[in-house]
Amino acid sequence: MAEETKSFSDLKSTLIKAKTPDTAADAAEQGKPNRDSKGRAYATGKRKNAVARVWIKPGLGRIQVNGKDEKDYFARPVLRMIVRQPLIAANRDGQFDIMVTVAGGGLSGQAGAVRHGISRALIAYEPGLRAVLKPGGFLTRDPRAVERKKYGRPKARRSFQFSKR
Repeated sequence: MAEETKSFSDLKSTLIKAKTPDTAADAAEQGKPNRDSKGRAYATGKRKNAVARVWIKPGLGRIQVNGKDEKDYFARPVLRMIVRQPLIAANRDGQFDIMVTVAGGGLSGQAGAVRHGISRALIAYEPGLRAVLKPGGFLTRDPRAVERKKYGRPKARRSFQFSKR
């Protein structure tokens, strides 16, 4: 009987150890900032087929996407506005230098992926911002994607032209 209680206490201690945060998401849930040795926070954002890797650190507000300035990479003002939305909502615009590597999809999907990544990186850096960003929908990955083409059809839903005769 004593052996059973000992094994139960061992099991309990392993469960307690398992609850310590291992990933950035776990650390953010427990309210602890997750930064590397250089003081940066990292997060991944996704939208459609685009994936953005985002690093943020305190700075002058520069955003660098794939080695280019934000204005050069996202030429349309709408895309730049989408990228900056989480910073403006959290009232942190101009306080962080952001370095982004984005791949896949088109420019619109990439802008959405960068927005998602910046939101998640802000929470990793400063977990208190979750209450501001969550209601704005910045933490939700947009599930919309291109529908696959079905066999027997020219596109996903389009049918061939009907001919009566």
